[in-house]
Amino acid sequence: MLKQQRELFFGLIRIHVLVHASHEPIFGLAMMEELKHHGYRIGPGTLYPLLHGLERGGLLKSALRNVGGRKRRVYKITAVGRRALDKAREKVDELHQELHEDPPRKISPPGDISTVSR
Repeated sequence: MLKQQRELFFGLIRIHVLVHASHEPIFGLAMMEELKHHGYRIGPGTLYPLLHGLERGGLLKSALRNVGGRKRRVYKITAVGRRALDKAREKVDELHQELHEDPPRKISPPGDISTVSR
């Protein structure tokens, strides 16, 4: 993924993480596979700092669990994370509507910048 695309999609990846954490406890490898299913190629060097950042921000809480004799860090959404996800859902719905408007709502007055030659 190009750097510009990664920066553009990083917010969407965070929302994906919160969505899944709102339904069940998540862990890194499973989240990487889920994101891959949606076309995001994200490695551990990107995902784990993202998860740690969401935890530092109070959106996720983690705990170490023993799974098959191995320790696994599992993340759950917090109340703050649920509220943030609710707000993100509203904004994503609004953006979805705007992405599919044809043509999109005009944002500049007539004769303003649209008449400037390129």
